[in-house]
Formats: sequence, C-alpha cells, structure tokens
Amino acid sequence: MKIKLVTVLSLAAALSSCASKPSDIEAAYVSPALYESLSCDRLREEATAVSARAIAASGAQQKKADNDAVAVGVGVVIFWPALFFAKGDGATAAEVSRLKGEMKAIESASLKNNCGIRFEDPTAKPAPKKA
Repeated sequence: MKIKLVTVLSLAAALSSCASKPSDIEAAYVSPALYESLSCDRLREEATAVSARAIAASGAQQKKADNDAVAVGVGVVIFWPALFFAKGDGATAAEVSRLKGEMKAIESASLKNNCGIRFEDPTAKPAPKKA
C-alpha cells in the first residue's frame, strides 16, 4: 500500500512539474496607457513586433512542454530517473504571459484610438460556415 501511495505521489509531482502549453498560459496585466498615446501606424508597428515575439516565445514554450511530456512518459513507463529531465515553466512561460498582456493592451489602445487592430486567438474555434 505504501509503495502505491509513493508511486502516485511521485507521478503527481512529476506531472505538476511539466511545462505549460502556451495556450494554457494566462496573460499578465499590461496597462493600455503605455500604448494609448501612439498613432495608429505606430500601434501597428508595435502589434507586428509583439506578435512576432509572441510567436517565437510560444514556439519555444511548446517545445518545452513537448519535451517535458516525453520525459514524464518515459519516466513513468520505462525509466523513473527520466522524470528529473522535466523542467517545468520558467522564463519562457513568463515571457509568453507578458507578451499576451502586451497584445491585450495594444488591442485596448487600438479600440480607444479607433485603429482596428485585433490579434487572432489561435486557441479559438473557427466560426461555423453558413450554408
């Protein structure tokens, strides 16, 4: 019974140390006031730059999440020391969160300035097609 409990607790600890998928990371708060004084052209430039950085950071975070999932899978099924290779969230996850926050702030400033800038939510389901 004790061995079963230790195994379950070890598995839970290993799974909790896995890196999050980018879609599961919440946006950090970034004040829209930082962007509200910018012109629409300048907001578009910022939106493009932030979007490019967010794509790169999300790709790096997804790679971490995938690597951690493999390490946990190998550790649980074959070789338990592989569980030590699961790194969890770190600076990349924090960057994804911050960039998501910047994107929200830019959208908010764009709305206030009537610039029409909107970021696409990659986790959103596509709208059903009309017949």
